[in-house]
Amino acid sequence: MVYMILIIASTEDVASMNIAHKIIDSYEFAKASESFQQNPVYSQTISEQEIKLIFVTEELVHTQFLTDFFKPELFVFVSRHSSVTGIPTLSVHAPGNLSKAEVGGLTRKISVSPACAMKRALLELARQKEELGLKYRVSYECTHHGPSLDLPTMFVELGSSPMQWEDSKAAEAVAQAAMAAITSQLECVAVLGVGGPHYNEKFTRLALRTQTAFGHIIPKYSIPRIDAKMMVQCIQRTVEKVESAVFDWKGIRGADRKRLIETLDEIGVSVERV
Repeated sequence: MVYMILIIASTEDVASMNIAHKIIDSYEFAKASESFQQNPVYSQTISEQEIKLIFVTEELVHTQFLTDFFKPELFVFVSRHSSVTGIPTLSVHAPGNLSKAEVGGLTRKISVSPACAMKRALLELARQKEELGLKYRVSYECTHHGPSLDLPTMFVELGSSPMQWEDSKAAEAVAQAAMAAITSQLECVAVLGVGGPHYNEKFTRLALRTQTAFGHIIPKYSIPRIDAKMMVQCIQRTVEKVESAVFDWKGIRGADRKRLIETLDEIGVSVERV
């Protein structure tokens, strides 16, 4: 049986285009007979997985419409990453909105998180960083921005400023990570991440050193708006069974810890601390 995976790039995103062309060249994707939004579609079959690469004319965060046209096993968005600090960063995360939809997607709706696929991408980003000698931070990001899709969805990103978006070596690293998410295999233990900053170094280190794979990650700044319903959504909308919630203990206010632990206890999910 052939399973379809969809890689999405945006013509409005320099980094996205650079990464997409690295994928096409490195993995010998061929131009298909079909097109999407008047852009060519590329395809390749690897290990009985049909992989399609499409280009959209919108920013990737505004692609809520994609499930009207495609129903793949996995959406992999290759994207630029922006931050005010401009720190060179290679990152991976699940999209969706833990509260109000401010940058695409739907309010209080998160995409389905593929924890093991994201871990495979994270491991490959770390490997490529060393192999290519990249002076970049490798990190999980928390769950944020659109789209909010009902199928497994992940972003692999290159940032955090125009200088990095044009970096050919870094684009190659992200291309390899996107393909590793799709084609490599490894055992993992899926967890929910709670607390800490937007880029959680503790969660990243844990995933790089153990079988732990983070699905959704709720950062400290979102916790005041997280209720039991959203906690359940984060757990249920993960591809793999969530074995526990990992708390960035010092990255959560004491009052919030008590409330969150009580909520998770009612749901039947144990808590670990890091």
